[in-house]
Amino acid sequence: MKTELSLRQEDSKVEVSGFEARYYDTLMNLITLGWYPSFIRKAIADLDLKEGERVLDLGAGTGRNALLMQPYLGASGEVLGLEIGEEMQRQFLHKTRAYPNLRLENLRIDEPLPYREEFDRAFISFVLHGFIQERRESIIENVHRALKPGGVFAILDYANFDVGHSPAWVRFAIRKVECPLAEDFIRRDTRAMLEAHGFGEFEENFYMRGYLRLLKAKKLS
Repeated sequence: MKTELSLRQEDSKVEVSGFEARYYDTLMNLITLGWYPSFIRKAIADLDLKEGERVLDLGAGTGRNALLMQPYLGASGEVLGLEIGEEMQRQFLHKTRAYPNLRLENLRIDEPLPYREEFDRAFISFVLHGFIQERRESIIENVHRALKPGGVFAILDYANFDVGHSPAWVRFAIRKVECPLAEDFIRRDTRAMLEAHGFGEFEENFYMRGYLRLLKAKKLS
């Protein structure tokens, strides 16, 4: 396993392109043997979204998550997706074209964002683990600035666990399929990361035998 000092952003696999990007949703369905669609619907339901809320969707991908959020938010709510992949952007715009309240911006989530206390919620799905720690901290700070007081940051990603003592299929997925940044993320205390940036009042939902987690944290200060 690579050490923290040897990890580079170039080791990440969260920014996809080409064939993988064009068929991303289909590949996710196939790789998970059809499990992913029901899982992501359950996770979106567990966000407890309310009608009229504004949601910042970081690393919005193909628009799949935005479409799942839309019924909870209604016509008076809004999802603003941030995505830099051109192929992902095209899919997002195509899939969400019937919903003017699902919007997209071409912005990197690990660089300073222009939003200040504008959103009720922020959501990031299987993206945060794909950044080196310094950039994860930048993303969390961006979210803190973008949320209204009392707003909720929801992270859907790997839970914190001992990869070395996990079942063989989990070790294989993390160490052979995922990028080295994933295990680094899993080893870190995600709650402590959020607390350092003014978040608290945590809520958790676990999936896949506890190896995946939806962690919700409220902006306290």
